[in-house]
Amino acid sequence: MIRKVITNVEDALDGLEDDMTIMFGGFGLSGIPENAIAAIRKRGTKNLTCISNNAGIDGFGLGILLENHQIKKMISSYVGENDEFERQMLSGELEVELIPQGTLAERCRASGSGIPAFFTPAGYGTEVAEGKEVRVFDGKPHILEHAFEASFAFVKAWKGDETGNLIFKGTARNFNPVMAMAGKITVAEVEELLPAGSLDPNSIHIPGVFVHRIFKGEMFEKRIEQRTVIKRN
Repeated sequence: MIRKVITNVEDALDGLEDDMTIMFGGFGLSGIPENAIAAIRKRGTKNLTCISNNAGIDGFGLGILLENHQIKKMISSYVGENDEFERQMLSGELEVELIPQGTLAERCRASGSGIPAFFTPAGYGTEVAEGKEVRVFDGKPHILEHAFEASFAFVKAWKGDETGNLIFKGTARNFNPVMAMAGKITVAEVEELLPAGSLDPNSIHIPGVFVHRIFKGEMFEKRIEQRTVIKRN
């Protein structure tokens, strides 16, 4: 049995350097690796290229790395509710590659599956297709997209065991699993860290073979991005 438990988040960042390309799991604020993001902010690692569905919000999630000017490029599908992200993008301080959400997910999945590139119709005829190879399949133009290459993937799971097997909960499954497969070094923070053999094999979403380091998160704030309540009469 290969035990992959790391005692703290600082040790989980071992090898992280300036100018790296990094994946961050989550969808909006759901299932984001809060502890890893906070530790990277504290560490001060800079000039990062970040692959994420969005960039959190002002003061939380990847928003705290943007505010500290540690991110030089965002590869995402949604600007989200982050005013600082928008400001840096429009001012030219931040390089941004906006791509269709399905393409983002597939470029992650392709990386984890050993597929170097694929053709997709998404984005054809738009700025997304500029400079990319185009082929026609069944009379429909497709553009060539390449799999991502990321030095680290930081993901957050509901439950995990000592060998790295992971279970995600709800919306957190949107990007965490495909990013867990894609990182050269995948670091998972979990709410519950259990002994090997504790998880039902039929419930595991990502097997431990894809996970290199795992640790129990100290605290998860789990903010709500857009709080909506029913108005009472």
